[in-house]
Amino acid sequence: MERVRHMVGDARDLGMSGDEIYDAALIMGPLYHLIFESDRRSALRQVFCLLKPGGVIFTTFISRLGIWGDVMNRQPGLVEKDAEVRSVMALGYNASDRIPGGFRGYFATVEEVAPLHESLGFETVSVAGVEPAIGADDAIYNSLEGSIRRLWLDLLFEISDKPSIVGASRHLLYIGRKPGSI
Repeated sequence: MERVRHMVGDARDLGMSGDEIYDAALIMGPLYHLIFESDRRSALRQVFCLLKPGGVIFTTFISRLGIWGDVMNRQPGLVEKDAEVRSVMALGYNASDRIPGGFRGYFATVEEVAPLHESLGFETVSVAGVEPAIGADDAIYNSLEGSIRRLWLDLLFEISDKPSIVGASRHLLYIGRKPGSI
């Protein structure tokens, strides 16, 4: 386990990593808390510099289209706030000072995820939906056991990168690599 290092800090300033170079980076949350593209680009640019050639990056985003089922479940009245809904749809975030539910985040479209990474030098391996056809809190899937659960997991994995399902997932997963070889 001495090869694994876990760091907590501001994704826009990865100076805490010093001069170390890594085989892989898991960016599993910061990018959807960075409202502005310049901040997301800064974080990814730093990760690119910290990876070895051939190093792998995993990043997650909250899907701009996939969030609405969760919003309907948790905050059904939000739909009445048309300006806020339209802001999220157009910009990917609520531009008003009011933050429904206390969550301020950036909601990405599938079409922007790979180009963002590629513009910084990453080669795309895959963009997939994390919860294809289900939600993370889906009671039916969570109650399955044994071989039935495994078969459903295999099927969901198989369809997770199909274009018609990716944007409908609540979370998007980007897998890429820095050109070169380890």
